[in-house]
Amino acid sequence: MNDHQEYQYTKRTQKDYSYSFKLQVVDEVGRGEIGITAARLKYGIQGNATVHTWIRKYGNLDWDNKSDLKMGKTPEQKLLELEQKVLLLEKQK
Repeated sequence: MNDHQEYQYTKRTQKDYSYSFKLQVVDEVGRGEIGITAARLKYGIQGNATVHTWIRKYGNLDWDNKSDLKMGKTPEQKLLELEQKVLLLEKQK
């Protein structure tokens, strides 16, 4: 696919977006075949947040349980990490 391929723009309204159309767009974006902006241009989707909303609703990522909080490391994880650092430093010696 040509990176500079132009898409024919078709003005649409909310009623034009069928469920299967939304799933098709989400699937293409999810597989990495096309970016969100390119999908908007290709399919004539007007709103900036429309595709993002569809990805949240119909995509595979569980947005309800997504958390921005970083989980702390357990003592066992910290110990393993330190042991690997020691081994790396010994190899560098």
